[in-house]
Amino acid sequence: MKTLFLAWQDAPRATSQRTATRGWYPIGRLDVESEKPLYTFHYTRGALTAQSEAGFQPLDAFPNFERAYESEELFPLFQNRVPNPKRGDYLEFINRLGLTVEAANPFETDNLEVFPKIQKRRDGTFSVRFFLHGWRHVNMESQNRLSRLNEGDALQVAVEVNNPVTGAAVQLQTVDDYHMIGWAPRYLIKDMLSALGECPGDIHARICKLNPPPGPYNQRVLVELEGRLPENVEPMSAPEFQGIEP
Repeated sequence: MKTLFLAWQDAPRATSQRTATRGWYPIGRLDVESEKPLYTFHYTRGALTAQSEAGFQPLDAFPNFERAYESEELFPLFQNRVPNPKRGDYLEFINRLGLTVEAANPFETDNLEVFPKIQKRRDGTFSVRFFLHGWRHVNMESQNRLSRLNEGDALQVAVEVNNPVTGAAVQLQTVDDYHMIGWAPRYLIKDMLSALGECPGDIHARICKLNPPPGPYNQRVLVELEGRLPENVEPMSAPEFQGIEP
């Protein structure tokens, strides 16, 4: 069984008078039984939070919050967000993700983002890759510093306690001069805070892949973060990742 989560961003919409926060919410979960195969999608409680805080509405492909959707084929919504070997730019696409052909994983394309469930190893360690969030909103000096980074460069991981969107946030900073270049995705915050609070010396991050223009801006900087979680913490077990009961 493989589990993928779907996140939604509260992005500006022409039909809305409300100011968008650009925050990310985990809204759904896709369980994949590869042997059958069988794909099961259902919304998580994060969708209800996104609805109450940001006006999120069910996706056209999955109109009922309380229903579990099953299919023997991958749902079209996910097909559009998984690297397809038949597409002409497939090798270029997975290269931007810092992956091999054998290990291609889905990632962000618009205001929806697909990400795999973090797997905690027996010794408590874990690793996760994500595209740097919010780098276009840091100051120009930090953006200039980001443009001088190299693949393999180490990054500092720091806690921000008064982020205007998320409250607590996890920042990524340059090691030598402490420029704040962006944030870890919102859906990782709770697990990262657990790891930083209990095992701060075991958290390490680095630039895994840089994708300069004309690559998509939301795939510009791929970060790999490794760490250790306390024994009593299971990643992605918070209510926002749990299914909605009928």
